[in-house]
Amino acid sequence: MPQSTTTDKLEELNQQVSALKQERDKLNNEAKDWAQKRDKIHGQTRTLREEAKRLKTKRDEINQKVKELKNLREQAKNQQKEKRTQAAKIKEKIKVFIGRKPRMEAAEIQKEIDRIDWEIQTTSRPVSEEKALVDQVRVLETQRATLKRWQDLRNMLSELQAQEKKLFLESKQRHEELTKLAAEGQEYHKQMLELTGKIQILRPEGDAAHQKFLEFRQKANDAHQTLVETLRQIDALKREMQKKEAEKLSEKQQRLKVEATLKAQEKMRRGEKLSLEEFKLLAGASEGDEEED
Repeated sequence: MPQSTTTDKLEELNQQVSALKQERDKLNNEAKDWAQKRDKIHGQTRTLREEAKRLKTKRDEINQKVKELKNLREQAKNQQKEKRTQAAKIKEKIKVFIGRKPRMEAAEIQKEIDRIDWEIQTTSRPVSEEKALVDQVRVLETQRATLKRWQDLRNMLSELQAQEKKLFLESKQRHEELTKLAAEGQEYHKQMLELTGKIQILRPEGDAAHQKFLEFRQKANDAHQTLVETLRQIDALKREMQKKEAEKLSEKQQRLKVEATLKAQEKMRRGEKLSLEEFKLLAGASEGDEEED
């Protein structure tokens, strides 16, 4: 290849190197921008996912509390129903005693029993009269027992009614608590769904940004490989040019040496004085002739 052609080719390759470096750097910057956009989207997605996870945990905790409160409410309702059933049975028993309930109070009955007992113990009476008094005491004791049974039933009814009311209020309170918590849980669920929707929107954007990053990085790598190959071509051309320059220099030096040798030989034939360099040239030429022989 002629020198001018080689130089032109080298200049052309150098221009290509400059253009390839600019293209590679531009593509790397594009890839970097897409990577930053992708990482930003992934960061947003990660933050949203963590918040959604926190909301889900909170929602699940509330749902568990709601479940427990429902169980407690149902227990209170069942116990209330049981107390109501027991109270109804007590009311039926009390109805039985309505016609049998003594008109006197328990204290009056006891006072009358004590009086009759005292009269029996302190007064001498005929057997028939004493027997009548004993029968009267027996009747009073039956009335006292009946009155006590009626009063026990009334107390039992009051206690059952109080327990039923307490259980009703407890059931109502549990219902109010679980209603409030259920609404709170629904709000957490709603917020979690909103975050999940945002994540679904961001995910394809992040995937697209990552795909763009891969595309530009591949293009940058391709440009870099072309650049490396072009630099190899430049290096090969430079070595070729250096080799040719060295050959030309060697030929020139050899030509000058031959010319100087011939000139020195001519001076020697004319009997002119030789310089040290001319003497060395002639001596070297003689050694070369001897070696050829």
